[in-house]
Amino acid sequence: MIKLIVGLGNPGQEYEKTRHNAGFLFLDYLYSGTWLNESRFNGKTAVLTIANAQVRLLKPMSFMNCSGQAVGNIARYYKINPDEILVVHDELDFRVGTVKLKKGGGHAGHNGLRDIILHLNGNDFYRLRVGIDRPGSSHKVANYVLSEQNKFESESMFNAFSNVNSHLEEIISGDITKVMNGLNAKN
Repeated sequence: MIKLIVGLGNPGQEYEKTRHNAGFLFLDYLYSGTWLNESRFNGKTAVLTIANAQVRLLKPMSFMNCSGQAVGNIARYYKINPDEILVVHDELDFRVGTVKLKKGGGHAGHNGLRDIILHLNGNDFYRLRVGIDRPGSSHKVANYVLSEQNKFESESMFNAFSNVNSHLEEIISGDITKVMNGLNAKN
């Protein structure tokens, strides 16, 4: 059962619609209410009821590369195990509009994931990887992830979010393998 959904992104209005903020954008898709600023977690939080369970939402308000402290703090405070956490993040290696769900694994160079693995003392959490595509050359990655999506990319991402949302109750209730097989095969 998933008890915490973490969306990765960078705080600040200048980053709101950037590719790197795919996790924040997903949480905003799920929840349109008021976010609570909680300094003890260095993040914005909300609570949703999904599949008859209370699910906490977290947007770390540190920059992407330091997301782990917020995730570790909230997980310890509410006694949430790593395998009860879903982290939503951008994925350079998938085309725009592709989403894949997985458990565990390395950080694949994603510094936000690297920091979460460090602060949770392991990688046994779920990840929803949201495709943003890769720019032509590796030296363009930093500017690319921090630039805004075009209209096609934005529409593709939100279509992917809708697809995930239709499986969200299954994800929360723990039928994740079924969802992984369905989402991953569809992409």
